[in-house]
Amino acid sequence: MTMRTPLRILGGLTFLLAVAFGLLALQINSWLQPVDTPAVAREPVLVTIAPGASSMHIGETLQDAGLVRHALVFRYYARYRNLDQSLKAGNYQLHYGLTIDEILTELAAGNVYRPTVSITIPEGLTLEQIAQRLSQRGFVDYEEFMDLAGNTVPALGQSVPGMRHTLEGYLYPDTYVFDEGVSAETILRRMRDRLEEVFTPEMRERAEELGLTTHEVVTLASLVEREVQVASERELVASVLHNRLRIRMPLQIDATVLYALGQHKTTVLFKDLEVDSPYNTYKVRGLPPGPIASPGQKSLMAVLYPAETRYFYYVAKDDGSGGHYFGKTLAEHEANKAKARRNRQ
Repeated sequence: MTMRTPLRILGGLTFLLAVAFGLLALQINSWLQPVDTPAVAREPVLVTIAPGASSMHIGETLQDAGLVRHALVFRYYARYRNLDQSLKAGNYQLHYGLTIDEILTELAAGNVYRPTVSITIPEGLTLEQIAQRLSQRGFVDYEEFMDLAGNTVPALGQSVPGMRHTLEGYLYPDTYVFDEGVSAETILRRMRDRLEEVFTPEMRERAEELGLTTHEVVTLASLVEREVQVASERELVASVLHNRLRIRMPLQIDATVLYALGQHKTTVLFKDLEVDSPYNTYKVRGLPPGPIASPGQKSLMAVLYPAETRYFYYVAKDDGSGGHYFGKTLAEHEANKAKARRNRQ
């Protein structure tokens, strides 16, 4: 045997090893690639990483869910990234097509999935009605929420002596999305802070131009919200309120009487107008101590930009439309009331 034979054998073995390593590298690289998205499963995948699970166990969980190609490769790649001891337990909403790097980033950051719930608070509800709505949907305990509200300072405006609830009118009506199991305190503060987001610096400047405080704007807007059923009348009703305030004429708003009574009635009786309350705008000149409900943005804007009118009166049409007749003088108002009565007959 010549010396060339062992060299040829060694060269052949070296070549075979190089090919084997090359094929192994290609295989490992293929294992590291994202799993193809199944045509019938394009929705997110919810996986649960148990507390104390090893990177190998996590890899097996991900492989069973079809999110990685090989559990062992996931384990060693996590170790290579120095993340194998940093993967956090919890529920994760992952997607097909994520790379192992992207999955590791989610698990190391602890970006756990929290189911969300939503609720819509319509315009014109009182604080008590909001608490009832949240309680009926299972978001809060009514008494707990009301207690929290009594100890929370408005984000805007001010607490005025005589207010029934300091947060009345300051929980903004909107559709809210919360994490499942959200606390009553988080809900209350989110709704309170939402008004501060909606009430922009430009709106505050406009209030100053009108000589109104934020509290007065919110209070007026709550009156508009409770009085108006036809959206196009917001600015008209707001103009009546501004006109009456300007000459110190009593506002005489039925909705404030109902708030004073703590009742919800379709008809306000003459005896109701005698209720002794700072909210009774038939007896007390000027604004009530605070809002009587939560106004939406359209009512806030109507107060800030009322129609330019000389109206001092309005009366419900009583024809089922929800609209009003507007009048400049008491004589016009009496004629409008007579018209409304005729519609009722």
